[in-house]
Amino acid sequence: MKYLKTIISKILIIILLITVSSCNKSKRPDKVNFKLIVTSDIHGAIFPFDFLDNKASSNSVAQIATYIKQQRANKNQNVILLDNGDILQGDPTVYYNNIIDKKVKHICSATMNYLNYDAATVGNHDIEPGHEVYDKLVKESDFPWLAANAINIKTKKPYFNPYKIFYKKGVKIAVLGLTTPSIPFWLPENLWKGIEFEDMIISAKKWIKIIKKKEKPDLIVGLFHSGIDFTFNNETADTPKNENASLLVAQQVEGFDIIFVGHDHKGWNFYAKNPKGKDVLILGPTSRAYDFAVANISFDFNNKNKAKNKAYNKTISGDIVKTYKFKPDKDFVEKFKPYFVSVNKFVSKPVGTISKTISTKDAFFGDSPFIDLIHNLQLKISKADISFAAPFSFDTEINKGTLHVRDMFKLYKYENFLYTIQLSGKEIKDVLEYSYNLWFNRMKNENDHLLNFSDKTSSSGKKYLSTPFFNYESAEGINYIVDVSKPKGEKIKIISMTNGKAFDMDKKYLVAVNSYRGCGGGGHLTQGAKIPQDKLSERLINSTDRDIRYYLMKWIEKNKTINPKANNNWKIIPTKWYNKAKEKDYKLLFEN
Repeated sequence: MKYLKTIISKILIIILLITVSSCNKSKRPDKVNFKLIVTSDIHGAIFPFDFLDNKASSNSVAQIATYIKQQRANKNQNVILLDNGDILQGDPTVYYNNIIDKKVKHICSATMNYLNYDAATVGNHDIEPGHEVYDKLVKESDFPWLAANAINIKTKKPYFNPYKIFYKKGVKIAVLGLTTPSIPFWLPENLWKGIEFEDMIISAKKWIKIIKKKEKPDLIVGLFHSGIDFTFNNETADTPKNENASLLVAQQVEGFDIIFVGHDHKGWNFYAKNPKGKDVLILGPTSRAYDFAVANISFDFNNKNKAKNKAYNKTISGDIVKTYKFKPDKDFVEKFKPYFVSVNKFVSKPVGTISKTISTKDAFFGDSPFIDLIHNLQLKISKADISFAAPFSFDTEINKGTLHVRDMFKLYKYENFLYTIQLSGKEIKDVLEYSYNLWFNRMKNENDHLLNFSDKTSSSGKKYLSTPFFNYESAEGINYIVDVSKPKGEKIKIISMTNGKAFDMDKKYLVAVNSYRGCGGGGHLTQGAKIPQDKLSERLINSTDRDIRYYLMKWIEKNKTINPKANNNWKIIPTKWYNKAKEKDYKLLFEN
């Protein structure tokens, strides 16, 4: 009798499931449209205002909010709103809640909840503020933060959510989140303590099987905070934990219909082929809310139009939408006005004066007041023998006169800590050889370029640099010559320490570097000085507990007036070649 009741119960459950399924199918329209709106690499550009230059801006989340509202008003489509990481760094707006006022709800969770984001992937700069900030953000958010390859070391499970399922109008969509696994190469361990970052390809293969088997979705979306160029920074398709593996995943892992990319700030809209030769849409915006990505997906369930042996037809297309086309949403701006007022008050605080105008443009062509200001501070704080520093902004100017907190964000863009590490004299030379080989072309005569340009040129004739300028590392504390006529590995001649003492290739020196470089960022220490990645921590003597910008601000407040000037501890030869090439390259880089 008990056995019979069990059988009857199972039959009733099956009938119920069939009935529900039939009901759902009968309610499903012949055509279902989806619009996936994806922001990425916002870097704190939430308000339509440039806090650094104290003026209105034409790119912000407030403007994207207008587009979102318009699209949700269209009842003929289902909108899914996603973010692809790197929103927590890059602007005073987020710095204020990361560092200055941590008690209130974070501006990012507040605005993203207001806009009803459906999911977001964690970026490397979202890890940068540390556990206290991003763990709080996750708790405050009404949506899941994703990163299937960020593994909790204790539980062996994803630290964040691996994926999110959306079920609308009888259609199931899976969104898998992955982040760049290179985070430990750039950030101090205390910021990501307890997390291991798995190779994206390995993680994608594992989770695509789980999603297919468990969820059986109609559409699989990759939300990857990782770029396209897997050869960047001398990596290859076979490099473990490749920084920019999004395209590799599309080509090697079968199952994705769309992969949203980020991290590289390039902007992408093209199709790649998966292992079975099927198209995968690759889509990603640039940065700072200049644009955003939109994917349009249509499911056609009409039996007359169905493809052979398929339950439905599916069409996918993508677009990159420019933000300047939309006005800021008034409700959004009014809702978050208290946040705006707090940030504006913070950045408007005077910290001192500067006796002359300085620009990052000079830093591309030799020793400069802008970079030497940073060098001098790093040496003063760390008590190191030598300092390494690079320009972090392409075209930034700090005007003569009163300095405000906002100018500190121009002077130092990132929230890096200051490391003091130990390097031999030879390793210091090798770092500089590596840096200047990335930076300067080997000139054959005075008509050659000084800078290393890529083969790409804009329609206006503007030249592009072949490597990111934040890898243009120069040194202070030593006197040296850069001979651009020499081949790779032979450009640098170190004359002496700037205090007049001899420079010794075998001696151990204390060197001040930012935490990005000290963790291996850019490859200067690992590829240049040939220090194994897992040995870098052994070189660390000490670290500041606050970001370099903070110390810059405190130093200026104490000294009241700063008089920036180039230390002139290094020069470029042959002089005639250099002077002619500098004039030509400056125009190509900045005036076109």
